[in-house]
Amino acid sequence: MIVAKNIHKKYGELEILKGVSVEIKESEVVSIVGSSGAGKTTLLTILGTLDKPTSGELIINGTDVYKLNDKKLAAFRNLNIGFVFQFHHLLPEFDALENVCMPALIAKKSKKESESKAIELLEFLGLKDRIKHKPSELSGGEQQRVAVARALINDPKIIFADEPSGNLDSKNAQELHQLFFDLRNRFKQTFVIVTHNAELAEMADRKLVMKDGNVLV
Repeated sequence: MIVAKNIHKKYGELEILKGVSVEIKESEVVSIVGSSGAGKTTLLTILGTLDKPTSGELIINGTDVYKLNDKKLAAFRNLNIGFVFQFHHLLPEFDALENVCMPALIAKKSKKESESKAIELLEFLGLKDRIKHKPSELSGGEQQRVAVARALINDPKIIFADEPSGNLDSKNAQELHQLFFDLRNRFKQTFVIVTHNAELAEMADRKLVMKDGNVLV
């Protein structure tokens, strides 16, 4: 599913990633842990095609992604990859349904098809009665579940999450963690999760430990 080979990332003279190689299988839930500055988020953004490595190779589902031009890469990302961040990045002027539909509409899917899929996801995530609510009218946990639905709208093969529960209380964090595994079991997606949450890290099928720009385990 994901094969990264000898990934280096430099910002000027500062080397953040020092030859990282990882393989992640289909439907696997993998956590990435390590102290601040270890390179976790940098690795996640490169694996998620949001940033490019200084050198190295990244194959996702058989596609050498960094050989694609910017337009094709953006289209590949929109259809194959979903993202969940610590801060949900919902658009405040739109309700939950409209926020979830956004990636599908960008992918040129019809409004009817997009809304039908979005409603199905929001209902699955326990937000049936919150579909027409704007982010300011939702709790933190509800906002994050809307963000998860948005990440799932195009049926991506991979979900990348960066500290997804870092802004939630313990109850909502536990519910979100379990949700990832429920989603994996139902939709067979691959999850790659950067986290400082020890409970979530240990729940994963596999834990990658980063230190000083390298993966130790």
